[in-house]
Amino acid sequence: MTDKNQELVTPEGLTKLQDELKHLTEVRRKEVADRIRTAREFGDLSENSEYDDAKNEQGLLERRIMEIQRRLRHAKVVDPSEASSDSVDLGTRVTLRVLGGKGGERVFEIVGSNESDPASGKLSHASPVGKAVLRRKVGEKVMVATPRGSTEYEIVNVEAAS
Repeated sequence: MTDKNQELVTPEGLTKLQDELKHLTEVRRKEVADRIRTAREFGDLSENSEYDDAKNEQGLLERRIMEIQRRLRHAKVVDPSEASSDSVDLGTRVTLRVLGGKGGERVFEIVGSNESDPASGKLSHASPVGKAVLRRKVGEKVMVATPRGSTEYEIVNVEAAS
C-alpha cells in the first residue's frame, strides 16, 4: 500500500531539500530573530513597520520549514541506478524526437514533481510530457496535449541519469 501523500524524489532532490531545511533552520531563523530583536528596540510596536515585516517574514519562514519537513517525511527516494534502461522512469534520461515537421530532439531527465526545472532539462514525471512517456520504450510514439497544442514525440533513447 502506498501513501497517497508520498512524493517521489531523486537522491539529488532529497539532498536539495535537506540542504534547504538546514539553511532555513540554522541560518535564516537566526537572521529573522535578529531582525525582530532589532525592530523591537525601535519602540512602539503598534506603529513599527520593521517589526511587522520581520514577523511576517518569520511566519513565511516557519511555513516553508514545515512544508519541507512534511515533504521529507513523505519522500520516497528513487535511485536512478535502479531505473530500467529499456523504459522511461523516474531517474532516467530520455531523448525525444519531435515528429510532424517540427523536427529536433530534446533530452530530459525525468524527476519528481518538485524537482522540475524544464530550462535545465529536468522534467516532472507528472507533467504532460512526463506522464505521456512514463513506462514507454525506445521506438514508441506518444501524443502530448499541452496548452500550446498537441505534439507527437518518438522516444529515441532511454538511459539511467547520472
